[in-house]
Amino acid sequence: MNRSRVAVGATLAMVAAIAVVLTIFPRLFPDEYEWNLPDGMPLPVVPADNPMSDAKVVLGRQLFYDTRLSVNGVTSCGTCHAQELAFTDGLAQAVGATGEVHPRGSMTLVNAAYSGRLTWANHLLDTLEVQALTPMFGEQPIEMGMAGREASILEILRNDEHYRHAFPATFAGDSDPYSILNTVRALASFVRTIVSFDSPYDRYLRGDNEALTTGQVRGMNLFFSERLECFHCHGGFNFTDSSTHSDTLVQSVGFHNNGLYNIDGSGLYPPDNTGLYDLTGERRDMGRFKAPTLRNIAVTAPYMHDGSIATLPEVIDHYERGGRMIEEGPYAGDGSRNPYRSEFVRGFDLTPRERADLLAFLDALTDESVLQDPSLSVPSSE
Repeated sequence: MNRSRVAVGATLAMVAAIAVVLTIFPRLFPDEYEWNLPDGMPLPVVPADNPMSDAKVVLGRQLFYDTRLSVNGVTSCGTCHAQELAFTDGLAQAVGATGEVHPRGSMTLVNAAYSGRLTWANHLLDTLEVQALTPMFGEQPIEMGMAGREASILEILRNDEHYRHAFPATFAGDSDPYSILNTVRALASFVRTIVSFDSPYDRYLRGDNEALTTGQVRGMNLFFSERLECFHCHGGFNFTDSSTHSDTLVQSVGFHNNGLYNIDGSGLYPPDNTGLYDLTGERRDMGRFKAPTLRNIAVTAPYMHDGSIATLPEVIDHYERGGRMIEEGPYAGDGSRNPYRSEFVRGFDLTPRERADLLAFLDALTDESVLQDPSLSVPSSE
């Protein structure tokens, strides 16, 4: 077992133990939180031991943008999750606080509250509270680099003028509110407020017939057609088949091999990016990754788990072909012949107008409000 799994495992055990203790005592949080959601939109799932509150969200926002929590003192959660890029970073592969290049790109945090599973290829991470431990304490690769620095981080929380008052006020039921667990709870609460349901597509569904152009409507019909199959992996209210909400009866969890690689014709993916196979060891899981939400997809380039496709037109090329052809190099192979490729990645033919319509529809999934909402931006230092 590698060091990062040991560190994360130990922290998970610590968080679980503290959570059990805290559930014994009544917490002084409001029972209801006012979500800013359109009528008819389901509420996100919120863990019973971390109810939402305005104070917790405000505190989580401050922590999200606090660079002092990182090992280099200049990296924050917001470094890899920039609001104007739908909370991604515009890089093919993320770069941690120590400068280490990661094998995968930073996923959008928009509507993460509705994600049935979190991160690209871990079928076990199903809450934001647990997922947050990986970027905070993981060591292979290092992201925030907080492992081993818990004591100094807690000193910051106790001594900072803002945190010194905010933690006791937010976690008033705790004998010692300054804790890693409460830091995680506040961060998760803030991330749950990063929701996006005001794109032109959403307004069209709510009855604004002028919200989409004629071409975008044609593109929408193509997207949801059996001919292209896009909606099977990127369907539902959040444009992903890994989604959940408070009224969910059967949780949807989807991981797929989309024919991005087929090294030497054997179905293999690059060794540092084998998808679910890395955790399960099951050959059928080779190259299976989560289908991310397509909301705000036009501003989250580059694409795929490893950022290896630069533009949306190239993404359409990939799926039109039914898998990527890599002619030469260490990853050479025909992805359309990958034996583990999803049955929904079969290829199709588009006319020039259909291609333009499909791209126009994807652009209509951009929600400018979430990209500019001041309540989600870097807090004022005033």
